[in-house]
Amino acid sequence: MAKTLYGRLTLVTGPETFLAERTAARLITQAQAENPNAGLRRASGPDLVPAMIDEMAGTDLFSSASIAYIAEAEKLPSAVEARLLELAKAVPEDIALIITHQGGNQGKALLNKLTPLAADEINCAAYKPYQLAKFVAQEVQAGGKAIGADAAQALVDAVGHDTRALAAAVTQLLADTDDDLLTVAIINRHFAGRATVNAFAVADDALAGRVGEAIVKLRWALTTGVAHVLVTSALANSLRQIGMYLAISRHHPPGAAEIGVPTWKIKDIATSARAWSEPGIADAIRAVAQADAQIKGAAQDPDFALESLIIRLGALRRSAKASPDSS
Repeated sequence: MAKTLYGRLTLVTGPETFLAERTAARLITQAQAENPNAGLRRASGPDLVPAMIDEMAGTDLFSSASIAYIAEAEKLPSAVEARLLELAKAVPEDIALIITHQGGNQGKALLNKLTPLAADEINCAAYKPYQLAKFVAQEVQAGGKAIGADAAQALVDAVGHDTRALAAAVTQLLADTDDDLLTVAIINRHFAGRATVNAFAVADDALAGRVGEAIVKLRWALTTGVAHVLVTSALANSLRQIGMYLAISRHHPPGAAEIGVPTWKIKDIATSARAWSEPGIADAIRAVAQADAQIKGAAQDPDFALESLIIRLGALRRSAKASPDSS
C-alpha cells in the first residue's frame, strides 16, 4: 500500500460490499491519522453531479487537506465520468481520493479507466461458502479470542453466508461471552435456528405474549437484513387475521377460507384469538400503524420503535378479555 493516501487514488473493488465499506472506513481513518486536520467529504455515485466533484476536489477554510470518498462508483452517471477521471489523473497533493466500485458489468468501462490511475487497488472478492469459516475465525481472532474450526462452521450454518451478518454475530458473541475459546456449544446456545428468523417469527412470538423472545428475534432479524417495514406488515397481517376470527366466531366457528389462510393455520389463529378481545385487536392495529409511520421517518430510531411496539402489544394482550381462559 502507498505510504501516503494523499495526492493519489485508492481504489476499493469487488462485490463484497460489507468488506468494501469496512476497507473504506479503515482508509478514511488512516488518512485522518496522517492529517488530523483533513476534512471528510462523502458522496454516493448515483447522487454525483460534476459540480460535486469540483467541490470534493478542493479544501475549505477550516482544513488544509481533504478526504474525498466516493462510494458505488459503478452507479456513477455518465455525465460525471469525465470529470471524475480528470480528478483521478491528477489528484491534488492535499486530497486523499478513495473510490469504491463493485465490479461486474455495471460501470465496467469506468472501472477499466480508473484501475490504471490508482496508486493502490484493494479487491474485496466475494467469499466462497467453504471460505466463510475462515472468515469467522479471522473476525474472532481480531476480537482477541479464538474459535475452533467446527465452531466457526457451526456459526456459518446457523447464521448463513452473508459476511455482514456473520461479522455482527461474532461481535455479539465477543460481547456476550466470557470464554476465550468459542465452542460449538456456545454457538448453539446463542444462534441455533437463528438463520430462519424472519418477520413472521417475530410476529408469532409478539402476539403470543412471548415479548422477550420476540425482541431477541427482532434484533437478530434486523441484524441479518430483514427490513423494518416487513415486521410491521407481518404484525398487521396477523392481527387482521385474529380480528376476523373473533368477529366471525360470534356467529359460527370460522373456516380457513373465510379468513383467507391455509387450513393448517386456522388452529394457530384460534389459539392466539383466545388471548385477545376485539377492542384489544383494534388498539393493537392502531399501535402497529403508529409504529409503521415511525419507521418510515416519523421517528429517529426505527429499531427502538419496533421494540417499543412489541412491548406495547404484550401489554395489550395481557389486558385483553377475550374469554375466561384468556392469558
